[in-house]
Amino acid sequence: MGCHDNAELSILLTDNAGIQKLNKHYLKKDMPTDVLSFPMMDFNTEPRTPNSQLILGDIVISVETAKTQANTNDATLMEEMSRLLIHGILHLLGFDHEKGRKEALRMKKEEK
Repeated sequence: MGCHDNAELSILLTDNAGIQKLNKHYLKKDMPTDVLSFPMMDFNTEPRTPNSQLILGDIVISVETAKTQANTNDATLMEEMSRLLIHGILHLLGFDHEKGRKEALRMKKEEK
């Protein structure tokens, strides 16, 4: 994926109220969601050196929504949390499923 071993990210596990507050403040969407990603850099354009510390950004996951989705998707909570973490990391690496169907399919493939 173009990310070397010396990379860092932060993960916040919260509930629906917590993620809704962040979603409203940063994305102007007054509703809870399953995962939010806040990149620290534009992974596709900013230069990186092999020995530099790479801070990817922040990922926020609603455990409350993950539980609901796990039940709906016939998955364990750990499986759903893992899927959401991978989804969030892909966003930090520059993937964006909202850019269109082709990008959404590409992102779904990488998630698997």
